Amino acid sequence: MSLPLQLSFPLYSEDQILWLQFLCMAISSNYTKTTSTLYINTTETSHNTHQSFIQFKSQVKMIHILLLLSLFTFTTHAAVQDFCVADVKFPESPAGYACKPATVVTVDDFVSTGLRGSGNLSNIIKAAVTPAFAAQLPGVNGLGISIARLDLAPGGVVPMHTHPGGSELLLVTQGFIKAGFISSANTVYVKTLQKGDLMVFPQGLLHFQVNAGGVTAVAFASFSSATPGLQILDFALFANDLPSSLVEATTFLDDATVKKLKAVLGGTG
Repeated sequence: MSLPLQLSFPLYSEDQILWLQFLCMAISSNYTKTTSTLYINTTETSHNTHQSFIQFKSQVKMIHILLLLSLFTFTTHAAVQDFCVADVKFPESPAGYACKPATVVTVDDFVSTGLRGSGNLSNIIKAAVTPAFAAQLPGVNGLGISIARLDLAPGGVVPMHTHPGGSELLLVTQGFIKAGFISSANTVYVKTLQKGDLMVFPQGLLHFQVNAGGVTAVAFASFSSATPGLQILDFALFANDLPSSLVEATTFLDDATVKKLKAVLGGTG
């Protein structure tokens, strides 16, 4: 049985192509020896044919080397354990949580029921985000994935924010959501999404979601990190003790506006 190999080598004979096919089969099957004898038709050998054959052998040797290097790479990067369930008793590091001993891991470490219902919408932004990150779903620790549920009451909004640790993929399952992000070139990408629509938000870019209908909207956001992180721009500016004078200098807002927003969001200074 020959491999379905397609090559564009006009100077190579059919026998040479068969040789390459056989070599690939031997390598992929981990054979080091073969009892087959390969014949190459040299009836009409010429200087050019000879040169092309030398080139062919050189390329076959290179393919062999690349395959061996690939095998070495796959072996050295192979997973040494099936999972690393987060041990949330210890603090999280930039690399994630420490692994819980496998002897105390249970199925509940891989299951979350927290996204079944809506979060609390009685807040200033009329929105709730219910995460299933490593802290809530320990089984995703180290896997580079996580998810969260987003509920937006009518008039609800998730203000401009970023996820420094991962990209986001938003799936709307109910209602309408106007969502968008701003690139590093300050280009704005905005779209009104409805049930079944998806939108991706690249890692680290400012983005937002606003309820665009008269009913509660629901969406699920998956992330390319078990701990994507969150920083809301409004809270970073007005919900802490950053002096008002600095906020005014860096945002060009007047003193009354800054103090009003600090009062609303609980900031001081």
